[in-house]
Amino acid sequence: MTRDGETGRHGLPLVLVVEDEEALVQLLRYNLEKAGFAVCEARDGDEALVLATERKPDLVLLDWMLPGTSGIEVCRQLRRLADQRTVPIVMLTARGEEADRIRGLDMGVDDYVAKPFSMSELVARVRAVLRRARPQLVAELLQHGGLVMDLATHRVSRDGRDVHLGPTEYRLLRHLMQNPGRIYSREQLLDAVWGHDVTVELRTVDVHVRRLRKAINGPGERDLVRTVRSAGYGLDERS
Repeated sequence: MTRDGETGRHGLPLVLVVEDEEALVQLLRYNLEKAGFAVCEARDGDEALVLATERKPDLVLLDWMLPGTSGIEVCRQLRRLADQRTVPIVMLTARGEEADRIRGLDMGVDDYVAKPFSMSELVARVRAVLRRARPQLVAELLQHGGLVMDLATHRVSRDGRDVHLGPTEYRLLRHLMQNPGRIYSREQLLDAVWGHDVTVELRTVDVHVRRLRKAINGPGERDLVRTVRSAGYGLDERS
């Protein structure tokens, strides 16, 4: 189960914070959410491995020194999981020795942030790692099939025509534009757009997909939203 307040919703990049110091966790959550990330959290290595499998984060922020399973062992086990093999990992560590850093890099750590650190530096490093590994998640502009979504201003247009979306349709479109061509089930869209802790009926997804279609598809324009019977929805693969 996830903790109260976790998001992983609204199409935002999801960061799994693995840290046992409560005060630091809350500080990390506040600054990451302020910077436009969704956050889920684990207090030890075992919980981290469970959440990584359940939530499939876009990046793991991992403390080296954890109770029980160490951060470096969590990293090693994540790299052995097929669906987590390429997830970016940023290690938080008070261990500055070169040998430790080399060991971590050999295990698959993408970057290090040494304690104590500034939150602005940490957020910048998270963005930099994501930009290298999954550039579509931190892009300022998303583009597909004539659609342009400006993440800074929340403006959407198609072939120069302004597209007016409600908040839910905006989040739905953002999620689909970050993963063009991929088909999502209604359950997956509920988790990604509405969140795990919100009770919404499946047919609600259909309602918002219809609204999204109406907003982005003008007269004579091809339908950019693809429906796969018994599977779900995605964006047309043609860009």
